[in-house]
Amino acid sequence: LAWYLFRRTRRSITPFPPGPRGLPLIGNLFDMPSEKEWLTFAEWGVKYGDIVSVSILGQRMVAINSIQTAIDLLDKKSLVSSDRPFVAMIELIGWKNALGLMPYGARFQNFRRLSHQLFGSNATMKPLLPMVELGTHRFLKRISATPEELSAHIRKTVAATMLQISHGYTIQEENDPFVRLAEETMNHFSLSMSPGAFLVNLIPILRHIPEWFPGAGFKRTAREWASTLNEFVERPHNYVKQEMAAGTACLSLTSSHLEGGVSAEEEYDIKWLAGSLYAVNETVASVYAFFKAMLLYPEVQAKAHAEIDSVIGDDRLPRFDDRERLPYINALVLEVLRWHTVGPTGIPHRVTEDIVQSGYLVPKGSLIVANIWYGDVDDVGDVV
Repeated sequence: LAWYLFRRTRRSITPFPPGPRGLPLIGNLFDMPSEKEWLTFAEWGVKYGDIVSVSILGQRMVAINSIQTAIDLLDKKSLVSSDRPFVAMIELIGWKNALGLMPYGARFQNFRRLSHQLFGSNATMKPLLPMVELGTHRFLKRISATPEELSAHIRKTVAATMLQISHGYTIQEENDPFVRLAEETMNHFSLSMSPGAFLVNLIPILRHIPEWFPGAGFKRTAREWASTLNEFVERPHNYVKQEMAAGTACLSLTSSHLEGGVSAEEEYDIKWLAGSLYAVNETVASVYAFFKAMLLYPEVQAKAHAEIDSVIGDDRLPRFDDRERLPYINALVLEVLRWHTVGPTGIPHRVTEDIVQSGYLVPKGSLIVANIWYGDVDDVGDVV
């Protein structure tokens, strides 16, 4: 009883993080942006500080605008801040089965275990590296032939590499059905995760209204996108099973886990883990950002080129085993990832217990959004 009274008293005297004043009942519903939410969070950060909060129909959301606060909340207190929130469109479409979007628990830990078996160390990754190098060689040939189609070449290369690693599948050069599915699915994912794109994400109870009801267009959209997602997960998986039955399957995440037989539940998890590799992958935007950086900073490009010439020469392309001898290239890649943040706000977290941070109460059930885009450059350092 004393502990309960202490917790109640602490909650009553510890304020929520500051933020824009909301309206009765609906809170800050109309303050939420429909796009580029990181810009709004940054504006709030300038006005209210590193940790900002709003309430949307009773749901507390905390936006973090500093790297140190993000570390304190999401790393040091990860045991109570690693859960994933309920996002209505994600639930309706079926994305909750993907790694990185499922709730924290036994199944999430099993996904992590399965992925670590293939990606957990340099030794387990080594057999996959030739696939990445081959994909890079093909990419360079494509951009040499048609440099004006750079964006399309990047998307194709990333899809090809992910599908090779996840399912041992070699794509067709033109109009590959799996690449089309991957790109369509990723576009749907990006739209469904945007905080203000669908009203049902802000008012989850709307998910219960029938599809024919006025304003329920999101349910028809979710049904169509769920069909695409299911096809994206099922078709490559069935391809691997057919190849294994014929004895022609290539090494992949899926084939390595299916060998020796698995239960129906285990196969379901393997199927979704493999689909997650591309579905929550940000490599396309990162590679595009690299080309943008090289155009904007030719002196950096020249220095990187000089290191490759001095270490490797001009008679072959760099390989993964050259990495330790290319410190500037390594630093350049890290700086591009910092300089052009791909996921400006990442994937929201949900706290499972009350947290006091910087003198403010982050109550149990709150959503935490880290404004990665707004991170202070000086906190990270200039590595180039």
